[in-house]
Amino acid sequence: MKDTGLRLVSFTKNEVEAMEKEYILEMANISKAFPGVQALDDVQFKVEKGSVHALMGENGAGKSTLMKILIGIYHPDNGSIKFKGNIIELQNTHDALTRGISMIHQELTSVPYMTVAENIFLGREPSYGKTGLVKKRQMCKDTLELLQKLDIKINPKAKMCKLSIANMQMVEIAKAISYNSDLIIMDEPTSAITEKEVEHLFKIIKTLKEKGVSVIYITHKMDEVFRIADDISVFRDGKYIGTEASRNMTKDKLIEMMVGRELKNIFDKQETEINEVVLSVKKLTREGEFRDISFELHKGEILGIAGLMGAGRTEVMECLFGVRRATSGEVHINGKAVKIKSPRDAISHKMALLTEDRKKNGLFLVLPVRSNIIVSSIDEYLKGILLKKKEINTVCDSEKGRLDIKTPSMDQKIKFLSGGNQQKVLISRWLLTHPDILILDEPTRGIDVGAKSEIHKLMSNLAAQGKAIIMISSELPEILGMSDRILVMHEGNQVGILNREEATQEKILEYATGLVG
Repeated sequence: MKDTGLRLVSFTKNEVEAMEKEYILEMANISKAFPGVQALDDVQFKVEKGSVHALMGENGAGKSTLMKILIGIYHPDNGSIKFKGNIIELQNTHDALTRGISMIHQELTSVPYMTVAENIFLGREPSYGKTGLVKKRQMCKDTLELLQKLDIKINPKAKMCKLSIANMQMVEIAKAISYNSDLIIMDEPTSAITEKEVEHLFKIIKTLKEKGVSVIYITHKMDEVFRIADDISVFRDGKYIGTEASRNMTKDKLIEMMVGRELKNIFDKQETEINEVVLSVKKLTREGEFRDISFELHKGEILGIAGLMGAGRTEVMECLFGVRRATSGEVHINGKAVKIKSPRDAISHKMALLTEDRKKNGLFLVLPVRSNIIVSSIDEYLKGILLKKKEINTVCDSEKGRLDIKTPSMDQKIKFLSGGNQQKVLISRWLLTHPDILILDEPTRGIDVGAKSEIHKLMSNLAAQGKAIIMISSELPEILGMSDRILVMHEGNQVGILNREEATQEKILEYATGLVG
């Protein structure tokens, strides 16, 4: 037989599928270094046209750095970006928006004292020719049409500062969509919205997909990833780990790719002995926010507080801690009636409150890690007006080891730490006040799966040591996995208390949505 020099080449099913895909975005060999940190190391990332592509990884994996390169905030040290078939070099965010790339940022970027319409069209307001005067009526009309198209019921003339966090997030979503972009980056878009609004967002995403728009979806909520994503890419420690179609991915496999090891049990809940009542609350009411809240909290117990956003969960806990004043009701600690008029009163009764928004109400972002750890117990480390620096350094180093706080130095400004390590610093701060009662409001919000597992283990250990814990969480798997009992709220009312054995997601949602109770 004559040798023609031809060779038969076979391709795997995945290789054939890859060749058939039409990619709107191809990022290749991207590297980015900051002083002392290699944030991205020769990574790649591809997004198919008209798809939802989840970008997953722990905090510090490089996700945000890559997206900031894609939106024009950072410039890569090496690598190339191909968008809609053309190699591009992005100079700034305006350049990215002009080319058809927009982003919903994890941190809300709204201007609080401007209206919804002014925020959505900021920097591109319709104006009267040479005079430059803004066509406010036209801008409100365009905003109303946009919101109606997205079925978002918000007044275009409302000031942003008057909106709930959830509605602010929906405005940010509308703003990103208003650019009519071909690619929208959604960074933790559901971190501050209710279950109902999450469903609404997913409908919007489905409509965008049908129009050929591509979405990069970043979240720590794995259930969302498997519901919404077509493909999943994983980064770890600044390196690209791999990409899989979501249909071929399992939760366990995804976790292992993200953390580099298998996590046997994310909800590391120990069986603890539930002892005497530490806190008793009777008919606690704050007019206009919640009414007749009654429960008992036991030594060694984790009491979960469930409910949709706006149900009044945080408001109840802030009243218990003296941040807000109750209208009526009774609070007993260790059998004695107490009046808590301020956080200082609460701390004196051995209570601690980990706030829902760590950056707004918890951290001193411009101060170092050391100062953030010691601030609530500073009186113990004063000699006259001078600080006992040696003792402070010793106790902070001890806390760093005990909670495995990852920081290059205790002098590092806390704003540069990952969300999980920031949360550990706040927990450490409160533990140094020697509390018997810990109120943890969304303790794992916005942190990665590895850090979540560590915080869950810490909570379980604290309960085993006899601490009494109240945990507010919007994540039902967390509520079910960590709680001994679950108090459910709906629109300011207490609608049920469930034991661990009888609680299910379906039952909690029935109570939380007002179907039962």
